[in-house]
Amino acid sequence: MPRFAYGLAAVLLASTGAAYASTTLTATLNNANENPPTVPTLADGTTPRPASFGTAVFVINDAMTSMSFRATINNIDFTGSQTADVNDNLVAAHIHAPGAPGTNGPVVWGFFGMPFNDNNPNDVMMMPFLNSVGGMISGKWDLNEGNSTTFAAQLSNILNGLSYINFHTTQYGGGEIRGQILAAVPEPETYALMLGGLGAAFLARRRRK
Repeated sequence: MPRFAYGLAAVLLASTGAAYASTTLTATLNNANENPPTVPTLADGTTPRPASFGTAVFVINDAMTSMSFRATINNIDFTGSQTADVNDNLVAAHIHAPGAPGTNGPVVWGFFGMPFNDNNPNDVMMMPFLNSVGGMISGKWDLNEGNSTTFAAQLSNILNGLSYINFHTTQYGGGEIRGQILAAVPEPETYALMLGGLGAAFLARRRRK
């Protein structure tokens, strides 16, 4: 990890206690990760549209009783009005497990569309992009939430790389982009994302030096 990433982690530890005893995971979402891979087109079925892609960061709390996430998704229409075409409209988003890379698994927690399981309480926040197609979405999978399962029951699959995040569109109801949820050391910018204003201020100070 770069030296200033350690410094940022230290800032977080100092300000929030043992927060970074928590577990951080990431996912890189793209069309090629789907099974089978997807090839986005306009509604005419032949005209290509821009490839969709995204990233997500997940943080399991110290007690391992919940998992918060934030995803940034590009070239999927979050509002139904970001493009004139309907094929890229977001219709659902879930976490699936068990599912190793290249294999499909059932929905274990839905956070957009159906099934919707972020309901104890509802923590979902959506921020569509203003000048491009896509947006950011965040939520929290609490202990007893799940689609005929619970976070507690799926924790082993998540920690062992057997879960993935999946975004579904009008064209690809089975999933247009997905990414395996894997343990990773975030880059400093990712720490800034999770820390909000504190992290942004820290990075700004580092860059001025």
